[in-house]
Amino acid sequence: MSLLKKDSIILHVEDLETKFFTPEGVIHAVNRVSFDLKKGETLGVVGESGCGKSVTMNSILRMVPTPPGKIVDGKVIFNDKDLLQISDREIRNIRGAHISMIFQDPMVSLNPVLTIGRQVAEPLVRHKNMSMAEALEQAIVILDMIGIPEARSRINNYPHQFSGGMRQRVMIAMALICEPEIIIADEPTTALDVTIQAQIVDLIKKLRQNRDTSVIWITHDLGVVASLAQRVIVMYAGFIIEDVLVDELYTNPQHPYTIGLLGSLPRLDRSSRQQELYTIPGAPPLLINLPKACPFRPRCAFAIQECSINPSLSTLSKDHRVACWVDPSTGRLRS
Repeated sequence: MSLLKKDSIILHVEDLETKFFTPEGVIHAVNRVSFDLKKGETLGVVGESGCGKSVTMNSILRMVPTPPGKIVDGKVIFNDKDLLQISDREIRNIRGAHISMIFQDPMVSLNPVLTIGRQVAEPLVRHKNMSMAEALEQAIVILDMIGIPEARSRINNYPHQFSGGMRQRVMIAMALICEPEIIIADEPTTALDVTIQAQIVDLIKKLRQNRDTSVIWITHDLGVVASLAQRVIVMYAGFIIEDVLVDELYTNPQHPYTIGLLGSLPRLDRSSRQQELYTIPGAPPLLINLPKACPFRPRCAFAIQECSINPSLSTLSKDHRVACWVDPSTGRLRS
């Protein structure tokens, strides 16, 4: 277990930059991304598909396929070590044991020819030096904890014998079994129905409360973020464009892109006749030869002359950073 105190920083990411070198050109997937994750905090990471959310998190654990990908710069500090500088053996010892990842599609992530029990138990054999028999007993305990009925009799089943929701629970069990300090969840409820989504979100909440686990939750669903996260990072074109506490995200968004995302959500306090959902015009930019201007400029209703230069994140308050020249409340340059 980490010796860090509550609210202390458990993960520090600084100027992370990842590129993909393709025949068509260099894709700038992650661009100078910096953020901190606190002990026991749930951090939401939101944005459109292709904005760099997953590549950022894969870069943290050095799971970017090389080639064509390459982490070209930055620091990822965990337990006083830079994860980008340690050996391959050291990073393998951290994955699963200290930082675990829940992937979006469990049917792809689970091995179809290995039993569920074997796959859940394997991290304990590798990281905790348990025998397979001991690890299987622990696997039964955690499968039961996350809601797999008759867990003892089902550990010999294969992934195809489980429903989509149950497979996702198995993925969560694999991520949790070594009691990691950090869980990275990459859109884990996207392919699930609403009822199962709610159950998975509730399960993650309980784990955070009971184990003080830090969670990074990657999603495009701002509704899930509202009920789960304490803080939110909004990404666009590989950049962080807003970093804010979750309550302030909904009451005081400061980037035009964030405002557009929130405007595209239906609201329960208005009837269908009272609201017209907003659509952000245009499309995200190609990440090849990224322009020097703000990447959101072509789609932005607030664009001004200063937007010809891409702004860096500026601090509006202790818990709110934004990368935008314009104050959306006035439409003018920030003072």
